[in-house]
Amino acid sequence: MPAPTSWLKRLVLGRPFRSDTLGETLLPKWLALPIFASDPLSSVAYATQEILLILSIGGLAYLTLAPWIGLAVAVLLTVVVISYRQVVKAYPSGGGSYEVASRNLGSSAGLVVAGALMVDYIMTVAVSVASGVDNIISAVPELNDHRIALNLGFIVVLMAMNLRGIRESGRAFAIPTYLFIGGVVLMIALGLGQAVAGHAPVAESAGYEVRPEQVGLTGLALVFLLLRSFSSGCTALTGVEAISNGVPAFRKPKSANAARTMTAMGVIAVTMFGGITALAMISHVRIAENTCDLTGFRGDCTTDPQRTVISQIAAAVFGGDHSVLFYFLQAATALILILAANTAFNGFPLLASILAQDRYLPRQLHTRGDRLAFSNGIVALAVVAGILIFAFDGSTTRLIQLYILGVFTSFTLCQAGMVRHWNRALADSTDARERRSIHRSRLINAVGAVLTAVVLVVVMITKFTHGAYLVVIAIPVLYVLMRGIHRHYTHVREELQPDDEFELLPSRVHAIVLVSTLHKPSQRAIAFGRATRPDTLSAITVNVDDADTRELQRQWEQRSMKIPLKVIESPYREITRPIVQYIKNLRRDSPRDVVCIYIPEYVVGRWWENVLHNQSSLRLKGRLLFEPGVMVTSVPWQLSSTNRRDLQRVRPLPGDIRRGVTTQRRS
Repeated sequence: MPAPTSWLKRLVLGRPFRSDTLGETLLPKWLALPIFASDPLSSVAYATQEILLILSIGGLAYLTLAPWIGLAVAVLLTVVVISYRQVVKAYPSGGGSYEVASRNLGSSAGLVVAGALMVDYIMTVAVSVASGVDNIISAVPELNDHRIALNLGFIVVLMAMNLRGIRESGRAFAIPTYLFIGGVVLMIALGLGQAVAGHAPVAESAGYEVRPEQVGLTGLALVFLLLRSFSSGCTALTGVEAISNGVPAFRKPKSANAARTMTAMGVIAVTMFGGITALAMISHVRIAENTCDLTGFRGDCTTDPQRTVISQIAAAVFGGDHSVLFYFLQAATALILILAANTAFNGFPLLASILAQDRYLPRQLHTRGDRLAFSNGIVALAVVAGILIFAFDGSTTRLIQLYILGVFTSFTLCQAGMVRHWNRALADSTDARERRSIHRSRLINAVGAVLTAVVLVVVMITKFTHGAYLVVIAIPVLYVLMRGIHRHYTHVREELQPDDEFELLPSRVHAIVLVSTLHKPSQRAIAFGRATRPDTLSAITVNVDDADTRELQRQWEQRSMKIPLKVIESPYREITRPIVQYIKNLRRDSPRDVVCIYIPEYVVGRWWENVLHNQSSLRLKGRLLFEPGVMVTSVPWQLSSTNRRDLQRVRPLPGDIRRGVTTQRRS
């Protein structure tokens, strides 16, 4: 039978895919939409809420400004979507903002974008899962005490699903995404229809009064409040760039399909965001960061969480919080908010793979797993997001302050890079029709660059003291880290360049067999050493115990071993240091000679047997690897437990028992 870990791995991930089946994992548009656009589509569930939360600081009077702020966010979302359509068409290789900035603004700008995107993807997982859990708690308040456990559990589930591969995880996520879209569109249609008919929905919090934290805001204070509310609402734009990073995952024609998918995402997101904002104003939703600031709140303001904006609207439109449609929308909202993290689980590993290929991240992140997914990147993302959830107690409001700074950093540099891309294309073009198209594309990206740069400044100012300073620190740290990794790989590549004198053989080869006891493993090591025909062959042992050493010498003489045995004294009972020092002395006397060390080792079949045997050989090998001109060869001796373990994996083939002979194979 297979080992338990192997069985569990197959249960979670499924059977591995062959490398030549990678083309079969490419995505049609209907499946790519929920995979790459679930984050911006799900953001509408909390973007309106974030706008209202900030405006409520000034009191009820300022909530009337929410539609204007919502309109500004919708316009910005439209501009960014149109701008990224240009990116998809110009750079179909999947590098997205990182590739655009690197090619047009230089590697430094590209690394800043990469750092910003990595922060954005990590925050996407943390915020999406935390917001989804908030909606679950809105329907089942008793789960509030288990908030962190629920968050971490969902992250583990998402990680496992993505490890199964992008196409398989996409099928699982497609249904909840389309159910959410359908549920929100139905709610908007019914709610607006009720308002037109004169029976406007009324939220459960409509009768609450908001106790303002700041009274009588004027001048700069009012402007700051509005800008902060706008920057919070810009969370609706998170994840817009994911499609530009995932172009290689689309079916052919890749660029065209990705551009159409991005257009569909933009239309759906703007429609849902506008509809939810309109219904929030029509139904008079009241919400505050602290429920104690809501005069008339019916729960315990110290413990009971307030319902989310979308759940209040759903209850008002669908006729109460006990209706089937209410629970349907809550379930769909919770699911898509949690599954919105899938955008990051697809974007982060792909970006990390590109960075690893460019030698800015460890090469392991470029390796595909059994299911042709970038498994190492998926696991790394889940671990870091889980740490953030734990550190911030799964609070969406606290986490979201760290969120969109990285988004707009990448937006701004990407659009600026696209402007430079079109300038170069314009200089190389002579066709009048093509030049008009380039002028139009450049104008689109220029407008996008200006708007996103303004928003970046606004976000930086309004959110800096609320936690965004952590992102300001994280991006430079990632930049320095990636530069250091690239410098390391560059140095290694230079050191490993082929040498013109490679064919020159060493003067002599000295083979040394390490011996502690004269037994079968040491006899095999001696035999292997002799088979290589070195210039000299000797055995050495370290005198840790006088009686054991004398017994070894007696056996050595009794069996007339044909190689000399040298005893190295160790008054402090160390093993590693005396051997290393002996080899250093040997190398010092003959620098052009090579020393080959043969180390006999036990190989056991059960994990717990490793604990019962001395691991000194591992320490010794680790130390000798740093010595120049020294080679280390392990000579394994398989104990009987390894044979029994192999036999457990062997099963007879049906029908292969003929004439008393059984043919066996490994399962």
